[in-house]
Amino acid sequence: MNIASIVQKLWNYCNVLRDDGMRYGDYVEQLTYLQSIRSGVY
Repeated sequence: MNIASIVQKLWNYCNVLRDDGMRYGDYVEQLTYLQSIRSGVY
């Protein structure tokens, strides 16, 4: 997976969150949670 595809997936996810009415701060919280899951913290 290259950087461009990662960035595109991130923007796609942000668009979903925005369309659901989330604020910028909520984006950061959700993205941090997803990163934690991906890295095996939870």
